[in-house]
Amino acid sequence: MNQSKEKLSNWVLVVAVLTLAIAPLIFVRGAEFAGSDAQAEKAITEVQPGYEPWFKSLFEPPSGEVESLLFSSQAALGAGVIGYVIGLYKGRSQQQKSNNEHSD
Repeated sequence: MNQSKEKLSNWVLVVAVLTLAIAPLIFVRGAEFAGSDAQAEKAITEVQPGYEPWFKSLFEPPSGEVESLLFSSQAALGAGVIGYVIGLYKGRSQQQKSNNEHSD
């Protein structure tokens, strides 16, 4: 019984995440989904047109696709590390709980 509730709540979470990811694409027609860097650059040039950056990037990706690949790879790596840490702590707590039950 408890396992079926857990599966149901997992599926509800998956549907909620997918809804949050897809809803803006469906309901916001004609919107430009630009990154915050482009928006900041636009705001700076409006406030001070002659602004020159203090430094240049060390690495400039050759195209937008490569930039997206690097960004998504970084996000996937971060999510993997976070998932690993959460799983590690959950496993440790379950092992501790199991050891406490067997020692009683």
